Amino acid sequence: MKYFVLIPDGMADEPIEALGGMTPMEKAKKPTMNALARVAKVGTVSNVPQDMVPESDTANLAILSYDPKIYSKGRSPLEAVSMGIDMKPDETAYRCNVVTLSDNGEDYDDKIIIDHSADEITTPEADELIKALQAEFGNDVRRFYTGVSYRHCLIWKNGNDHYNFMRPHDILGKRIGDYLPRVEDGGAEFYQLMRDSFRVLNHHPVNEDRRRRGLKPANSAWLWSPGKKPQLPSFSEKWGLNGTVISAVDLIKGIGLCAGMRSIDVEGATGNVHTNYKGKAEAAIRAFSEGSDYVYVHVEAPDECGHRAELDNKILSVEKIDSEILSPVLSYLRGTGEPFRIMILPDHPTPIRIRTHSILPVPYLIYSSEQTFAGVDNFCEKTAAAKNDYTPNGYRLMETLTAKKLS
Repeated sequence: MKYFVLIPDGMADEPIEALGGMTPMEKAKKPTMNALARVAKVGTVSNVPQDMVPESDTANLAILSYDPKIYSKGRSPLEAVSMGIDMKPDETAYRCNVVTLSDNGEDYDDKIIIDHSADEITTPEADELIKALQAEFGNDVRRFYTGVSYRHCLIWKNGNDHYNFMRPHDILGKRIGDYLPRVEDGGAEFYQLMRDSFRVLNHHPVNEDRRRRGLKPANSAWLWSPGKKPQLPSFSEKWGLNGTVISAVDLIKGIGLCAGMRSIDVEGATGNVHTNYKGKAEAAIRAFSEGSDYVYVHVEAPDECGHRAELDNKILSVEKIDSEILSPVLSYLRGTGEPFRIMILPDHPTPIRIRTHSILPVPYLIYSSEQTFAGVDNFCEKTAAAKNDYTPNGYRLMETLTAKKLS
């Protein structure tokens, strides 16, 4: 049996007036997904426990069968693993976004956060900025590492791994002083580093060039999501499957590597709507042909479009996932003559209205080449909920996927 798991990150949404009350997922032309849904097991699932923050590390750990309440230690150390950083037990990893803040001469605390991704800055540009931060603030205690686009890593020896930072994508358009680390609760060093980073980055040549080209500058660092070095039980030992993960996002790669899975990098995979969809399909097919039993393809694009409130692009990303990833992989699996199952679900909703993650349940489908179900005509939030088949703990969904017989 082969298993293909497709994660359109943040695909789930809310009804939108501009779409006549439909969601982007409902509106999108996704003939392959809908064809599977008509004969698939369809339902809803909560990947994030009610008392946890709906972050992608928590949700994707659950989909891969790891109880977030046990294994979720913050996204940054997972990203560090993906980046090849050898974390020591006394070190803490922090996500270090480069973000766009307003620049009108106001005090740092009074600045407005305009874009958590700095217009999805390119990795080569961001690398120059991270090097500048390392040159200014790096030492035997702190080290900065370049990741992908706006997502980077800070390793801090004996750093506070429990500090409760604000997620930058949750406060777009707001005054940052209300959300910065506070001296009174132990955040003085974090606050000073973020404040000083504006001085280093605001007029850096990379940002001056971006301004000349009409792009937003990445003029401040923003720290969040601390955690210690993670440890996950082996996926192959747990399930008896040879697993592969394919993603443009260091977080997902890190989860896979920590679980002992293979991770495949795809050239041109960006994490946004302009990613290499076809390349991900080709990588998935190659993984199956090389012996993988389980291939997990994660696509960040719908999530980024949700954060950026890009309605048309969110719909487009779903359509490209359907036509350029799902369709060719399905054709390949049918051509092998082996039994297979396909599971499709977003990890969490990222509604256009709120521009951040929601903890609401998400729709899922599980298609089997050996069984048929009375599914739904249009795979979306509404039709999945109407099936009244709800899984409260997402980490149990893998048991359903791999059961001898779906029920």
